[in-house]
Amino acid sequence: MQYEGMVYRPPSEAYSLIIQITIGCSHNECTFCSMFKDKQFRVRKPEEIRADLTEARGYYKRVDRIFLADGDALCLATDKLMSILDLIRELFPECRRVGIYGSARDVLRKTPEELIRLKEAGLGIVYLGAESGSPQILKAINKNATREELIESVQRIEASGLRSSVTFISGMGGRALWQEHALMTASMISEMQPYYASVLTLMVEPAAPIYEDIRAGRFELLTPVEVMAEMECLLENIHVTRKCVFRSNHASNYLSLKGDLPEDRERMLAQVRAAKENTAMLKEEYFRAL
Repeated sequence: MQYEGMVYRPPSEAYSLIIQITIGCSHNECTFCSMFKDKQFRVRKPEEIRADLTEARGYYKRVDRIFLADGDALCLATDKLMSILDLIRELFPECRRVGIYGSARDVLRKTPEELIRLKEAGLGIVYLGAESGSPQILKAINKNATREELIESVQRIEASGLRSSVTFISGMGGRALWQEHALMTASMISEMQPYYASVLTLMVEPAAPIYEDIRAGRFELLTPVEVMAEMECLLENIHVTRKCVFRSNHASNYLSLKGDLPEDRERMLAQVRAAKENTAMLKEEYFRAL
């Protein structure tokens, strides 16, 4: 299979067959992100995708899940995505779920009927990075989506019968905006009602534009204890009316949290409060992202 550059996938797709249907990210200008800086965005040719899927069929006796990469693969026209999903169903009839990365605007460019068609063809979950619920922070990080667009896109995904998995980044507001970040992100999750919500912790590589702001002192990173205070504020203020699978157990996180909201809120809050008092519970810096 012809993979190009570094290939990224969500943690929950660790055992999935990964197929690149796009290369890179069509936006690729978020200030915190360095994932696709070495790639020029393009859509792969249908024959390249078919060749990869056919080759994979020869390697694997059983494939339960397939993940369609790169950055915002959902940007493809619906008919092109349908052709890919039809081919997957032909070659991998045992496949139980297909996942894909998408942006808010990718979702909103598709009609509700198109999203239903994609679900019926085998798409099961859309992974979407929201990062923050604060309009000020979204603008500062050049997210290319408004708060309202992010909320509507997730609501559309869920209304179609697809699952949404939405990612947020602890520390994205820095020291200056940590409380706004926590409160506005909590209210966004409450409005979105996503099936999955996950919180990573900000880690910045030199290739990310925000790196220079940190070096110059224009953006102050939170300490681990301050990250816990932000998480405490976030969890206290999420009010969902149906089950939301909450995860903050990425390699970047100082403290591993997992549970379902609202039922596990108090247990997770107790963990966070204990870690604020006993910092030995927090992951050492050099273990993050390992």
